Amino acid sequence: MKFGGTSVATIERIQNVARHVKREVDAGHEVAVVVSAMAGVTNQLVAWCKEAMADYDRREYDAVVASGEQVTSGLLAIALHNLGLKARSYQGWQIPLKTDETHGSARIADLGGSTIVEGFKNGTVACIAGFQGVSPDGSIATLGRGGSDTSAVAVAAGIKADRCDIYTDVDGVYTTDPRIVPQARRLDRVAFEEMLEMASLGAKVLQVRSVELAMVHNVRVFVRSSFDAPDAPQIGVGNLPPGTLICNEEEIVEQQVVTGIAYSKDEAQVTLRGVQDKPGVAAGVFGPLASGNINVDMIVQNISDDGTTDLTFTVPVADYERAMAALQKNKKEIGYAKLDGATDVVKVSVVGIGMRSHAGVAAKAFAALAEKGINIRVIATSEIKISVLIDAAYTELAVRTLHSIYGLDQA
Repeated sequence: MKFGGTSVATIERIQNVARHVKREVDAGHEVAVVVSAMAGVTNQLVAWCKEAMADYDRREYDAVVASGEQVTSGLLAIALHNLGLKARSYQGWQIPLKTDETHGSARIADLGGSTIVEGFKNGTVACIAGFQGVSPDGSIATLGRGGSDTSAVAVAAGIKADRCDIYTDVDGVYTTDPRIVPQARRLDRVAFEEMLEMASLGAKVLQVRSVELAMVHNVRVFVRSSFDAPDAPQIGVGNLPPGTLICNEEEIVEQQVVTGIAYSKDEAQVTLRGVQDKPGVAAGVFGPLASGNINVDMIVQNISDDGTTDLTFTVPVADYERAMAALQKNKKEIGYAKLDGATDVVKVSVVGIGMRSHAGVAAKAFAALAEKGINIRVIATSEIKISVLIDAAYTELAVRTLHSIYGLDQA
């Protein structure tokens, strides 16, 4: 079971979490719980680091920010004691959850779950500080924003759990953002691949790395609401409570062509005009961006008829200024005539593993957007997704239109 910051924001909410845990223990389950820091605590700890020194040491930063989860895990263990349960708190290094040496955004290298499993033998609930592990030199290392989801999936894989329940402030994964489309439906099941695409394309329910880890280790992940009453009837699909199960494709009997519509406002467009159409030019463009750790997403190159071509691609909006500066600095080596950019764009994506076996999915999207007068700047496709870059002003209209034409609206 994993609970995020809003779910543990106050002592009262931590006590509510404890009641959720007790329900599962009473049902006969062995339970490990991963918790985030209380809402707002991590931001405060980060602010203190910056206040102490603008260019702070990343190792010491990890030592500071990891304390938020440590507090929550201890408080949850106390709340469980109050309900008459055996419980103990664990920090990442005590499990141990081993990481690489990249402080602030470490990746998980290995997880030993034997300590937790040993505790299960005498009925002890493990209350685990999320978002953290131990680096090769024995230092605390944090996993980056949203890392508690990744911790939870790693722990579930390490102890070979039947399921990893992610409790959050929504009651599952929806066909799109219900704030934009009130007719959006909660999905009962989503395949790992679909969830990976949706998470990377803007759906905020799960962190991308946690979905990757779940897919690699085949950890069934269940997204459910932490604000449901702990004693509410556990009635859902397939003997599960209300929520969304992220699982193998084989577990999904009736597969829709399109599962969901995702969108991301975290996009910026860069266009190089008049680029020489010759071998090595693309490497000259993307090499400096790679050196600056700038991730490039959608890429389109026009057909050349005069020896020059236009090259358009997208980067995260946070990296836009750095990308433009890197390209301007390397103008002579790249040899382009003009550099254009835009940040008032959004990426809208259609996702579904049913696309593999159905023709005409892309044509349907393009026709529907054209009918609404929405111009497409860039198109990118994969086996199970179609992404279009459009003007940000048309975001809601595009999402509603696509959601409707693929029959995703609630009846």
